[in-house]
Amino acid sequence: MANRPTANSIDEYIAGFPPHARGLLVEMRSLIKASAPDAVETISYAMPTFDLHGHLVHFAAFAKHIGFYPVPSGIEAFKEELAPYKSGKGSAQFPLDQPLPADLIRRIVEFRVEENTRKASK
Repeated sequence: MANRPTANSIDEYIAGFPPHARGLLVEMRSLIKASAPDAVETISYAMPTFDLHGHLVHFAAFAKHIGFYPVPSGIEAFKEELAPYKSGKGSAQFPLDQPLPADLIRRIVEFRVEENTRKASK
C-alpha cells in the first residue's frame, strides 16, 4: 500500500485503499478532526496531515497497519499506553486487524494541540 501515487487530498488518499483499510483511515481522520477542530487538513510527506501552528499529526495506511505520527513528543508522552503497539521515535503502528485505540488517539492529538498552541504563543 505504500507504493501508491501521491494524493492531492485526504479524500483522494483514502479512496485508494481497500474497504477495511479505508474504514480505519476514515475513523482515524474523524478522531483527529474531533480532537483538533481548528487544524487544517493537507498532504505532507505523501501522507494525510493535520496542521495547527505547524504539523500536528500524520497518518498513513500500510499492508498490515495504520501508521500514526504524532512526532516524538507525542510518542514519548504516551509511551506506556503505546507499549502494546509497535512504535518508533515518532510513530506508532495500529494493526489493521484490531480496532483503533480511539481514546488514546484522541488524547495524543489533544496533547499535540496543546503543545503546538503553547509553542506558537511564545
